[in-house]
Amino acid sequence: MSAPPLAAEDLALLARGEHPRPYRVLGAHALKHRRQAGVRFAVWAPHARRVSVVGDFNQWDGRQHPLQLHAESGIWAGFVPGAKPGDFYKYELEDADGSLLPLKADPYARAAQLRPETASIVAEPVPDRQDLAPSRAAANRRDAAISIYEVHPASWRRGAGQFPNWDELAATLPAYAADLGFTHIELLPITEFPFDGSWGYQTLGLYAPSARFGPPEGFARFVAACHAHGLGLLLDWVPAHFPADTHGLARFDGTPLYEYADPREGFHCDWNTLIHDFGKPGVRQFLTGSALYWAECWGVDGLRVDAVASMLYRDYSRPSGEWIPNLHGGRENLEAISLLKRINETLGLEAPGVISVAEESTSFPGVSAPTYAGGLGFHYKWNMGWMNDTLAYMREDPVHRRWHHDKMSFGLVYGFSENFVLPLSHDEVVHGKGSMLGKMPGDAWQKFANLRAYYGFMWGHPGKKLIFMGQEFAQNSEWNHEAELPWGLLQDARHAGVQRLVRDLNSLYRAEPALHRLDCEASGFQWLQAEDREQSVLAWMRLDRHEENRQGRAVIVVCNFTPVPRPHYRLSVPVDTATRTNTWRVVLNTDAGHYGGSTSSNTSHLDRAPLVGEDGSLTLDLPPLATLFLVAY
Repeated sequence: MSAPPLAAEDLALLARGEHPRPYRVLGAHALKHRRQAGVRFAVWAPHARRVSVVGDFNQWDGRQHPLQLHAESGIWAGFVPGAKPGDFYKYELEDADGSLLPLKADPYARAAQLRPETASIVAEPVPDRQDLAPSRAAANRRDAAISIYEVHPASWRRGAGQFPNWDELAATLPAYAADLGFTHIELLPITEFPFDGSWGYQTLGLYAPSARFGPPEGFARFVAACHAHGLGLLLDWVPAHFPADTHGLARFDGTPLYEYADPREGFHCDWNTLIHDFGKPGVRQFLTGSALYWAECWGVDGLRVDAVASMLYRDYSRPSGEWIPNLHGGRENLEAISLLKRINETLGLEAPGVISVAEESTSFPGVSAPTYAGGLGFHYKWNMGWMNDTLAYMREDPVHRRWHHDKMSFGLVYGFSENFVLPLSHDEVVHGKGSMLGKMPGDAWQKFANLRAYYGFMWGHPGKKLIFMGQEFAQNSEWNHEAELPWGLLQDARHAGVQRLVRDLNSLYRAEPALHRLDCEASGFQWLQAEDREQSVLAWMRLDRHEENRQGRAVIVVCNFTPVPRPHYRLSVPVDTATRTNTWRVVLNTDAGHYGGSTSSNTSHLDRAPLVGEDGSLTLDLPPLATLFLVAY
């Protein structure tokens, strides 16, 4: 069939795997050719003998619309007069031997059918480029307050149907997150995926917002609603692997086109998924293009890249003898490392201000260092070590915590080696791990008090913040992706108190520069008490050194992780932080009555004026299982 020619420049870039925007050429694009409205289809399938497009417009008959091969690039393309946005379609391919393959969805489809159906849908034209507003870019900076509300959109609140649509979410979710003081919303993967139980982490449509939430244009309205409420939007994005469903990428043209051919490289044993061939130019182009697509065309503020550790190491979750070393004999996946750098460099060049966040669970060096300095180029990295250590501590009965004291302080040994996000994510409340409240020891009062104290510890600790939905009001059951959150718990004053605390923690975190401006700098942190394991007390100071050789207002954070009140607790305070007065005021006490606490006394004062070269001594009444924040006035 006659087709509008693909530009020679586009074909050359696609052939080399260097096209920065492959989604503007490949896939289905509604346009006019010789005054005839229709759709141009283009797909990469270099080893196929024949490719046809089938769909509503030709009764799914592969004889009617065969595509033409551009041999130098492996791109098959053709124009279907009369086809239009909203039409369902797939590709019919014959492999090199002439055998007919299962019908394939379009890897570059920008819309798809709701599962269990698997057709691609001709979408409206690709949205125009959207640059990130300066205010949104500033809100992503490492000196900004970043507090992230992680959401599984299908189970946050149920809409009128099985899933909420984008407009229902836009009407409720951004306002709720903004009211609680969060700065960003992060959505679990919304790229099209076949199995609900994967929560989106086994995706087959890296360019298509899931049909679960309605047409793609609804997603644009959701993004706009987030920005209207002053929130950034981050998307979980999964370039590491994909499911082996026959309609998807697996053996797309009869060969392992998108995946590594050898199962020792191309099959993920933990998840029964296939691993992208990170060294193949066409795959690198596909993945890099997807990252830019969400930033540029939908205006999202950043991507949280899932399972980075599984990409970095060839022996990830593999026993000896079941992985292939790199060309130097090592375990690092050099192609994946190169790809991650390319993705981050592309975002930096083409979508300035947009951030990338790595879920990386090892000590791989320089994850959040710039690529020109030898790093991977991410802006932030999840601090999985901090999460594991501190949750292990909090699970201990307070009487035993003295033996585990270092778990709460060890994170500061390496706390500024990366730009860290402190994550209490969905992974901590599934698969039998219980809820955050359920992890806490003791009776009901102690469980709530422990959780409030832990949240205070987290918000006072260096690093950006992230919690999963439901944690803000102490959901008492494990997260269930098939049901909405138990919002009725907010009728209970204890749960409402935790929600109130999270709102106030976010407010304080944003209002006090000392709590966020140097989140990623060692100069913004100073221990006041790290060794009192016998009483399970920790204390530190957060500093705002906003000008060279000057110090802004400091914040002191004190944690008592036992149910024993500590009256008249003495704490040394460096002289240069006792500012114009000798009075320190408690500005937040996680044990306060309006959070559901015991309303213990929270007065504090400096018991003597500090002298030059000598410490001042701060005397505090520490409530049981509580965190205090103090500011000098």
